[in-house]
Amino acid sequence: MTFDLRDLYQEVIVDHNRNPKNFGKMENATRVAEGYNPLCGDKLHLYLKTDNDRIDDVSFDGTGCAISVASASLMTEALKGKTFSEAEQIFRDFHKLVTQDVSLQDSTMQQLGKLAVLAGVREFPTRVKCATLCWHTLHSILEGTETTVSTE
Repeated sequence: MTFDLRDLYQEVIVDHNRNPKNFGKMENATRVAEGYNPLCGDKLHLYLKTDNDRIDDVSFDGTGCAISVASASLMTEALKGKTFSEAEQIFRDFHKLVTQDVSLQDSTMQQLGKLAVLAGVREFPTRVKCATLCWHTLHSILEGTETTVSTE
């Protein structure tokens, strides 16, 4: 049996789209931002509960394509308990993973964990904005702007 990264990519996207983790409006969130991808129609709200510069909890809600929902689901799993600077580094690494044809160091790939499977989105340039919408929305929160983020 041969291992096919494309099959794993499809499996993870389908699983996280059907059963998104940390989906739902968070009551008493300390930070909230909205993201919108007019090309695909993806809309999401990102909710964070923070303590100083640490993400204690994170959730999202909204509607979107399978890649957008799966990326947000995977992102929320990766961010819990991270400091803002750690989250910012994950954002940069993830963005590089899905937008550039580069090989990341093994340590970076380990840090990304399950997110690494989304590297496959690079093969579909029109879908990169779907995968990165939640990340740009997170970046807005971390920067303190908390305005509506658009991929256009």
